[in-house]
Amino acid sequence: MKEQTLQRLEFNRIKEAISQYAVSYMGKKHVEQMVPMTRMKVIRIKLDETAEAKGLLQFGASIPIPSLEGIEPVISLLGTGYVLSEKEFSHVYQFLTSCSQLIKYMVTKQQAAPIVSSYAASIHELIALKEAIYKSIRSGRVVDSASKELMKVRKRLAVFEERLKAKLDSLMSKHKSILQENLLSSRNGRYVLPIKKEHRKMVKGTVLDESASGQTVYIEPADVMQLQAELSSLRAEEAREELKVLSDLTAMAEEYSHELEINVETVGTYDFIFAKARYAIAIGGANVELNESGIMDFHEARHPLLGGKMVPLDFVIGRTFQSLIITGPNTGGKTLALKTIGLLTVMAQSGLLVPVGEGSIMSIFSHIAVDIGDGQSIEHALSTFSAHIRNINDILQMADRSTLVLIDEMASGTDPGEGVGLSVAILEELHRRGTTVVATTHFSEIKKFAEAAPGFENARMEFDADSLQPLYRLRIGEAGQSYAFLIALKLGIPAGIIQRSRDIADSGFTFDYSGQTIQQSLTTVSRTADEKEPNASHPKTEGESKNFQLGDSVYISYMGRTGIVFEMEDAKGNVGIMVQKQRFKINKKRLTLHIESKELYPENYDLDIVLETKENRKKRKLMNRKYVQGLTIEKKVEE
Repeated sequence: MKEQTLQRLEFNRIKEAISQYAVSYMGKKHVEQMVPMTRMKVIRIKLDETAEAKGLLQFGASIPIPSLEGIEPVISLLGTGYVLSEKEFSHVYQFLTSCSQLIKYMVTKQQAAPIVSSYAASIHELIALKEAIYKSIRSGRVVDSASKELMKVRKRLAVFEERLKAKLDSLMSKHKSILQENLLSSRNGRYVLPIKKEHRKMVKGTVLDESASGQTVYIEPADVMQLQAELSSLRAEEAREELKVLSDLTAMAEEYSHELEINVETVGTYDFIFAKARYAIAIGGANVELNESGIMDFHEARHPLLGGKMVPLDFVIGRTFQSLIITGPNTGGKTLALKTIGLLTVMAQSGLLVPVGEGSIMSIFSHIAVDIGDGQSIEHALSTFSAHIRNINDILQMADRSTLVLIDEMASGTDPGEGVGLSVAILEELHRRGTTVVATTHFSEIKKFAEAAPGFENARMEFDADSLQPLYRLRIGEAGQSYAFLIALKLGIPAGIIQRSRDIADSGFTFDYSGQTIQQSLTTVSRTADEKEPNASHPKTEGESKNFQLGDSVYISYMGRTGIVFEMEDAKGNVGIMVQKQRFKINKKRLTLHIESKELYPENYDLDIVLETKENRKKRKLMNRKYVQGLTIEKKVEE
């Protein structure tokens, strides 16, 4: 799955939140490496193990996950010739002790958490290594009994130290009157007496140091020089014996380096699982059913980064339709709905419990492609539309039956007519490939396309028309509107301007100011069709009604628009269709009856008012009265 997709859905913020619950470096490493998976069997196991861990935590259990403090450098140093220190072996001992505790704990949880407890079977207790460390090192020090040689050396050291202490006590008492302070000092590991400078010649020995003020000299008495030399030799021998013990222990640890690595990895896995579980508790995450058929059914879904601030989202797709077009006003929650759908899908495929109601269903996708936001690159100064098209092109490169596509604001950033046409063509192509698509738009032509086209469905974000506030609830099966006119009216724009705006929107910005009667007729046709839409029964397949009549309103699927029949079917099955004063020849197979002519116009209505231009009607009337040389009526038809 592309990193860009994960960034747009803010999956990195989810990982950062989970990482806060991990206590070890390996647990955090697992969180950092977490990516969406595509194998259903693996995802099922990962979701179930997270649910088991969540259950253990909610039951009130304290999970004895071993600390990995100090273990990372130990693992990295084994086999390099480095001899581990007493402190490092203390970390290893504590780690192995905690591993044993974890094994015992998981044995008791085999019924409640069979998947989670099974990981403990891979942990090695390494009893021999643990006992060897305990025999040799305690409280961060190599013990006397670690070896016979070490015990002998330390016994001799104790004897010489006692003799030295007695001799020094005697000298301190003898020279008490000339001591700068009644305190035994040491310099370079050798004991010295702090003698006042003026009395230095009264003590036989060697001056090893002098105070900063020069008032005190530190003398090693000649009477203890031999003893101290022997002690230094014994301490060097002691260090050699300690090093030998540590070297032997290091060699033993290296024999178990693979087992230690497995233990560290397993503990990291446990840390990762319970970090996911703690995060699930924090966001109200639940387990979900899975399928690979594109069926998604969310109950009370919430965006995990918003939590209680978000109105829960109910969402469904994949059973009777595989493409959903969401409409509604700005700031109404359309984009948030897309992000919620995408992010929850990514999370579930990463083995994370998601904030949805029980019984929710999620589909597994091999690819998730997202076009949310303008995606502009400052470096390349791309326009919004250019960036949008680049994203769409990337989507088309990968889209297949196992792809979820999320597109925000289709047909935006360019000429509405061309943008709508391009959007409809893209939607048709994605549908042909079997891709699951959720898109948002403001354009009524795309809504009408979704209403008529098989495999498509409309949805709207609810809006309170009285308070002018979005309700952030998704209602599937209904097309929404932008509420621009209503909002403008309630905010004080004069009613006359609002009505004029409606007229312009209805007539598609094409006017003949000298022909008010014609304009009124066109407006009436358009509004009549719009008024009938909510209750009209639109066929979902093209070409079912073959015998189109003049004046019939038909739906053109590939254009996503409605038009009026101005010319009957010819021998090739092509029908003349007028769309906002443009004339086209379109094969009947690509047409669906929208509203019959008899429902649109009064009885005996002169269809020329709708189908002919004012200029052509004048010419026809003149031609009906008399012959006029060179007078012709031209009809431009687009193929």
